[in-house]
Amino acid sequence: MHVGQQRLASRELLLYSDYEEENAPHTQGVALMLSKQAQNPLIRWESHGPSIIKASFKTKKEGISINAIQCYVPTND
Repeated sequence: MHVGQQRLASRELLLYSDYEEENAPHTQGVALMLSKQAQNPLIRWESHGPSIIKASFKTKKEGISINAIQCYVPTND
């Protein structure tokens, strides 16, 4: 599994989790791209395997946070 984050030249932050296979790098994974404004309230993020990312964000309401979950679900189509 390959998990990480990368700041892009456009200042967005890319959070990602994917498979790291020699013949197919960065496949079957998920990512969240955060704007500069979305990076400030980011509390933490974590990978739950190569197909799920969860990011937690602060809200304006003290003690309340919101979770964003990104999933990859393959199909047989």
